[in-house]
Amino acid sequence: MTIYFGYDKPKVIQALRYHFINRPEIRMMIILVNVFAIISIVLYALGKIQPLAFLVFSLLWVILMISFWYLLPLAVYRRALTFKHEFSMDFRTEGFTLGHEGGGSKTWNWDAVKHFVESPHFFHLYFDSRSFFLVPKDGCKDSDEVHELRQLIKSKVVKR
Repeated sequence: MTIYFGYDKPKVIQALRYHFINRPEIRMMIILVNVFAIISIVLYALGKIQPLAFLVFSLLWVILMISFWYLLPLAVYRRALTFKHEFSMDFRTEGFTLGHEGGGSKTWNWDAVKHFVESPHFFHLYFDSRSFFLVPKDGCKDSDEVHELRQLIKSKVVKR
C-alpha cells in the first residue's frame, strides 16, 4: 500500500501535544503541579497560607499548561523541516519506505519501530523514546485503507 501526504499544521500541533502529554516525565510533572495547585486551593480556603502562595501555585500551573499546550509543540513544529514537505510511504509486510518529493528515499524494516501510538489524525511510529515519525491518516484514500494500514502496523509493531 502506498500513501501520499503533506502535513497540516493544526493537526501536527495536535499530534505533538498528544506526544508530549503521553511522555511519562511530562505526565508526572503535570500531575504533581495539579496536586500542588489543589493543595494550595484547600490551604488557602482554610486560611493556612497567604494569598501570595496561592497566586504562585496558580501562576506555576498556568505557565506549565501554556508551555506544554502551546509553546513546546509550536517550537518543535517551527524547527522541523519535515512538516513543510510532501512525502510518499510504501508499506509492505517486510518494512516501509519513505519517499521525499525531491526524489530521495529511506527504507526501514518493521523491527526498527519500537512501538506505535495512534492519535486522531496520525500513526506515531517510534524508533526510540524521542525519535518518531508521524504518518497522517489523511494520506489514505478512505477509512478502509486507514483500517488496513492500522492492521498492518498492529501486526508488525507492538503497541504500547
